[in-house]
Amino acid sequence: MILIKNGRLIDPESKRDEVTDILIDGKTIKKIGNGISEPSIDKVIDASGMIVSPGLIDVHVHFRDPGFTYKEDILSGSKAAAKGGFTTVVCMANTNPVADNEGIIQYIINEGKKSPINVLATAAVSIGLKGTELVDMEGLKNAGAVGFTDDGMPIMNAAVVIDAMEIAKILNVPISFHEEDPNLIYNPGINEGKISEKLGLKGALKEAEDVMVARDCILALKTKARVNIQHVSSGQSVDIIRHAKLKGADIYAEATPHHFALTEEAVIKYGTNAKMNPPLRTHEDRLSIIKGLEDNTINIIATDHAPHSNEEKERGFYKAPSGIIGLETSLALGITYLVKEGYLDITELLEKMTINPAKLYNLEMGRIKEGAIADLVLFDIDERWTVDNFISKSSNSPFLGHELQGRVKLTLCGGRIVYNDYQSTINYI
Repeated sequence: MILIKNGRLIDPESKRDEVTDILIDGKTIKKIGNGISEPSIDKVIDASGMIVSPGLIDVHVHFRDPGFTYKEDILSGSKAAAKGGFTTVVCMANTNPVADNEGIIQYIINEGKKSPINVLATAAVSIGLKGTELVDMEGLKNAGAVGFTDDGMPIMNAAVVIDAMEIAKILNVPISFHEEDPNLIYNPGINEGKISEKLGLKGALKEAEDVMVARDCILALKTKARVNIQHVSSGQSVDIIRHAKLKGADIYAEATPHHFALTEEAVIKYGTNAKMNPPLRTHEDRLSIIKGLEDNTINIIATDHAPHSNEEKERGFYKAPSGIIGLETSLALGITYLVKEGYLDITELLEKMTINPAKLYNLEMGRIKEGAIADLVLFDIDERWTVDNFISKSSNSPFLGHELQGRVKLTLCGGRIVYNDYQSTINYI
């Protein structure tokens, strides 16, 4: 048994926030209360001054496995996730081969079982991510897929989208969308605006996102499917999603830490490490995303963890791939840019990183209560640290060298310590 003593327990689902003890027996939380004492305790963790929250859940990661494992693989990505406080991640389907068949889904699930955390798999919506022919959605759900997405590729055919939403509704799984019309993108990864003009580049219009978000919000209203709008970057899209939710659409929406922390001007300073799809937008768009997080229009924070090699990112802006890594900095960026700036309190931040992602995917994780799985993270909300190295195979991040606030000290998944930067506080009985 493991006893966590004197931690500030925050459970966003129940709104519980108190200093207390947590007793873990095997994989589950056996007891919560003050002054817990059991004769069979093996480890005592003094969590004084620490917050103890449910393990974080990231619904949007690219572990590049199979096909691109020189960038990341399921084991290295899982270790990076554990360092960031994540105990569950949902892998996207744009692998090579594409996760559009039972064999690839089973491969990801089986490799995930070897990792220190919970690794879940989405399946593609369309065969080969081509946006024309639907996969066998029922068969892939039965094979273990927890949802469907063509992330990285927009589905341009509205009839295909309606059919997919209707099937997802019947199967009671979410369907997630990458919202960028390629006809309105001249050069991906950079916003069409003053910075692209300064660099002599054509960029991606905000309207490329807005028109797709508007379409899929309308279709979500029609089909009543549970729809997730991925990595929102445009303030206008936030407004559209807000309106659709008020109309009764079952819509979730993600914001990434880089979209609420940075603007298009980061491209000048960080070059290709600030190139991502959708791109960083204007200061006004950033504030609109934060407003969306405040009023719960955007109810999930997801990293869109996208590893690339240094060689790939050094090819110049036109040729370099889009995307950055994010698992190891996500919580700290949320604390630094949202909590410490007064936009969210810590419970609201954790809600968007635990229970809301769990609800999107029908998961039993994301909660702290007696009988629940012991997926937990301990962190110091006030500790300052400098981003200087990564467990991930890749290091493509604009946050290298940044001083952030809030540091993960210990991560437990299924009652097992999977990341430990807190050795001095553990007593072995």
